Amino acid sequence: MLDLKKIRENPDEVLKLLHQRNTDYQLQPILNLDSQQREMQSVRTELQARSNEIGKIIGEKMRQVGANPQREEIQNLKEEGNQVKAKLAQLEPEERELKAKLEALLLELPNLPSETTPMGKNETENIEVRRWGDEFIPDGSHILPHGEIGEKLGIIDSQRAVKVAQSRFVALIGMGAALERALINFMLDHQIEAGYIEVMPPILINSEALKGTGQLPKFAEESFKCENDDLWLTPTAEVPVTNLYSQEILEGEKLPIYHCAYTPCFRREAGSYGRDMRGLIRLHQFNKVELIKLVRPETSAEEHEKMVNNAEAILQALKLPYRVMELCTGDIGFSAAKCYDLEVWLPSANTYREISSCSNCHDFQARRANIRFKDKGKKGTDYVHTLNGSGLAVGRTMAAILENYQQSDGTIKVPDVLQSYLRTDCIG
Repeated sequence: MLDLKKIRENPDEVLKLLHQRNTDYQLQPILNLDSQQREMQSVRTELQARSNEIGKIIGEKMRQVGANPQREEIQNLKEEGNQVKAKLAQLEPEERELKAKLEALLLELPNLPSETTPMGKNETENIEVRRWGDEFIPDGSHILPHGEIGEKLGIIDSQRAVKVAQSRFVALIGMGAALERALINFMLDHQIEAGYIEVMPPILINSEALKGTGQLPKFAEESFKCENDDLWLTPTAEVPVTNLYSQEILEGEKLPIYHCAYTPCFRREAGSYGRDMRGLIRLHQFNKVELIKLVRPETSAEEHEKMVNNAEAILQALKLPYRVMELCTGDIGFSAAKCYDLEVWLPSANTYREISSCSNCHDFQARRANIRFKDKGKKGTDYVHTLNGSGLAVGRTMAAILENYQQSDGTIKVPDVLQSYLRTDCIG
């Protein structure tokens, strides 16, 4: 959530930054509601002060020797006090309604781009930062798409998965399931060694948690909801893990907090029908290892770069060619102030595809979830900065392995770092 004080004091600056996202957001409705709410709050404060004053005067007069509670003066004060209380009672629901309307508008606003986020209208204006592993790019003449080779080897079964679910679900069989599990364990082991503390969070989460990290209310159609409960299937471990700390004031000395978490993830992929219908790229259910950080504001830029490096380390260990893209203002996600995407090479498509998105959200999520910190001996609190990134999307990593390690005889060489997990050096 954006800082309302900043919107109030610098509306032109905030609007300029919002428009850098290639959007047409308007701030005047927010400013109007804020003005009304502040005026109503001022009236309520004055009425409350008068109510307190009347109560004090009545108390003083009642303590006088021989005071008669039925005296006209006291009765008049009581009548005025009752009228003030009635006005206060009338104002309370009106003020709650104004606050709810104001919050609803604020929740619709995306984060402001960082001053270091490159300007651009859409993904075509993202900036390539670096490439790695060009020497590992295979000759693609014999390489089948990962979905096709997976079906051929009997390790990916889409047709049977449709019988128990619907399209955009797959069943992993035999070495397919083993490879997925090996990747999850390898990714977790690697990130734990890098200093992340593992969490196994709930994968059914409430609306407040989704609101805290920015998925609600704007992206409700992207998520799966349980009909009879205020519970949703998690779209990413970023949501439950970040919200473990919602409504808390953390000790400044205990920052930064690093977590990694494996969860199944569930997304409707609204608007993507017809794209990537086969294979593991765009599923309704997929596995992911997520990296989450809660850090001090002054260190978040450095922590962001470190997180990107942590995600890159997985691809480097697997010897999968990739590139790092810095997203422009028109392509960063709703909650992000700055974002890097890692894109892995898929030989069958002769292109790079996203496999990780690492975002620095500054204090945007912390304001929504009310996550603050306090330094010992200092007055007041500050909002933490939250960061999240895939480390990595497991299915897409498997897809990259099935293509980049595909042999001319149709078998799959197992990456060196996974051989101890799978107890074999070949699939097929």
